[in-house]
Amino acid sequence: MEVKVIDSKGKATSKKVTLSETIFGIEPNDHAIYLDVKQHLANRRQGTHKSKERAEVSGSTRKLKKQKGTGGARAGSVKSGTRVGGGRIFGPRPRNYHFKLNIKLKRLARKSAFAYKAKLDSIVVLEDVALATPKTAEFKSMLSNLNLLNEKVLMIVGSGNDNVYLSSRNLQRVKVVSADSVNTYDVLNAKKVVLTESSIEVIEKILN
Repeated sequence: MEVKVIDSKGKATSKKVTLSETIFGIEPNDHAIYLDVKQHLANRRQGTHKSKERAEVSGSTRKLKKQKGTGGARAGSVKSGTRVGGGRIFGPRPRNYHFKLNIKLKRLARKSAFAYKAKLDSIVVLEDVALATPKTAEFKSMLSNLNLLNEKVLMIVGSGNDNVYLSSRNLQRVKVVSADSVNTYDVLNAKKVVLTESSIEVIEKILN
C-alpha cells in the first residue's frame, strides 16, 4: 500500500512510500495480539504486594478462653484472621508475573497491530524529524501542523533521536519510541501512529 509522505508543517511532499503488505496488509490475528498484550502488561507488574498473615502480626499467642463450656466459638489467638487486628487470611505474597512467548507469535502480534491501524487509516508517514535542541513548544507546533495535538499519538523514529524524545516527554498523550523497541500494546493504545521515513525500513527488517 502506498502512502504519501508529509513534512513537519503538515504539507504533502512529492514522495511516497510503499508499506509492506506482509506487515500492514495481513489479516490480523486477535489471539496473538491478546497474548502479546497480556505478556506486556504482566511483565510491567512489580509483584511486590504483601500483607501480614497471623504469624507476622504482633500480638499475644495466649489462648483467649477455655476450649469448651463458654457457649461461643473456639478462640485460640488474638492474631486470628477472623478478628479485628488479626492477620490476613490467604493474603497476597510477592510473586513474579513474568512469562515468555514465542518470538514468531510476538512478531505476528505486532504485524496484526500495524494491520489494524492501516485498515483504520490511522497511520501517518512523516519526513525524518531532527530537532537541534529539546523544545516541547517546537514539538507541539509540529503536532498542531499535523492535526494531532489533541490525539493519542505514538511516534516511531528510526534510531535514537534524543531531542525528539526529550521534547515529547511532557506531553501526556504522546509517546516517542525507536522502531526496534516498538511493542503491540503501544501501537494499539494510540489513536494515530506516526512513522518517520527511516523507521519503516527498520520495522520491515525486524518483522519480515
